[in-house]
Amino acid sequence: MSAKNSLSMDFYKYLCQKIGYEEEVKVRRLFYIIHDLRAKTADKTQITSGSRGEGLQLKGSDLDLMFIDTTFQVYESDRDVPHSGWCMPLVMNTEDTHPGFTQLHLVNDHGLICWHDNTGEYALENTLHWQNLILNAFQLREFSSELYRLHTMAICSKFSRMLKFHGPCISTLEETHDIASCLKCDKWISEAQPWIIRPRTTWPSPDLISKIISCGVLFVPIGYKGSSNEHLQWRISFSVAEKFLIFSFSQTPLLCYALLKVLVKEIVENHEDLQGLLCSYFLKTLMFWISEESEPSMWRPNTIIPCCMACLKRLIYCVEYSTLLHYFIPDNNLFYLRFNVDQIEKMSSLLKNSFEKGIYCFTRSETLFDIITLHFNDTDSEIRILGALRFDLKNPVCTYRYNTCNLLYSLLHYSSSKISKSIFCTPI
Repeated sequence: MSAKNSLSMDFYKYLCQKIGYEEEVKVRRLFYIIHDLRAKTADKTQITSGSRGEGLQLKGSDLDLMFIDTTFQVYESDRDVPHSGWCMPLVMNTEDTHPGFTQLHLVNDHGLICWHDNTGEYALENTLHWQNLILNAFQLREFSSELYRLHTMAICSKFSRMLKFHGPCISTLEETHDIASCLKCDKWISEAQPWIIRPRTTWPSPDLISKIISCGVLFVPIGYKGSSNEHLQWRISFSVAEKFLIFSFSQTPLLCYALLKVLVKEIVENHEDLQGLLCSYFLKTLMFWISEESEPSMWRPNTIIPCCMACLKRLIYCVEYSTLLHYFIPDNNLFYLRFNVDQIEKMSSLLKNSFEKGIYCFTRSETLFDIITLHFNDTDSEIRILGALRFDLKNPVCTYRYNTCNLLYSLLHYSSSKISKSIFCTPI
């Protein structure tokens, strides 16, 4: 085995120890699936999303919960709405909305009558609960995402008053929980139909595609930022589909995805003016595109380092050109007007600096700071790790001063005899 492959294998084993072995990931996923099933009620279906739902154990990860509000049912056109049913029917209207967003309108007063007639005592109680929201919707003929969020906040406030809005979610002040109430359409929408048939290598498989489209899509209560009718719009969400896709990843791409999350959360986010510009959803989208365009044989434990660097290189490209297309609706550029010129320059510089240092850029992270305990097989590795150490030591207000001390101790304790002690006397 070559020196580079050997280092990749060491790195792969190290990441499994830090983030989770394949079996551990499966157990975590199963735990949250069972937790979601047990939490299901007559009017709510729970989905655990985010890192925890994906089976990743990362520091600082909050609990992301989505609740499908089964009081309402979304249809793509009036023709799809049944004449009777126990759900309040809502119909999509994408004529004046940005790709990936829609407005929802009520069909007619008959829809409300049918809803009353078919729901029984439970629905009557629920009707009273949503009375103001629904009456407002009938007056405007549009179902407001903003009002829906306010009503959801009112409900959650009964259990805790320490809450705030976080995008479409309601979050605790400590940001330990993110809760999003959403609506569902049981059918795959036409706007995402091209995804099913577009050319790809072998991922995702036809069976997986079939399973995904059978789950329909979700709608979360937030509009396109800056739109004149932002308060009425809903973002089309593919969270269920994305969970299926993440679950289909082998261990190597999953670890690459986790590495990007660590890079953003623990290195990029340390720069105040770059906070909030990149998020896990963007990284997930990036991984989907790379996985679709590459051969599965690329993702091997003994090639995890070049795979990781390829993912980081793609992220740098996306930032520099402000282009990251939505995976299911490519007409929606997620990076459109996302960064200003200064932010692009600084972000690109930071990411390129990380790319040059290779995997040892993670010495600056809290999760992987002890990466230097890996065995060094070549001089290039020594140079990279020393460069990463110098970067930290130059910063007098480094967030991870304590970890830097541990880094030096670990390097002294674990380094091979190849590394001369005189290195530590080199001026910084």
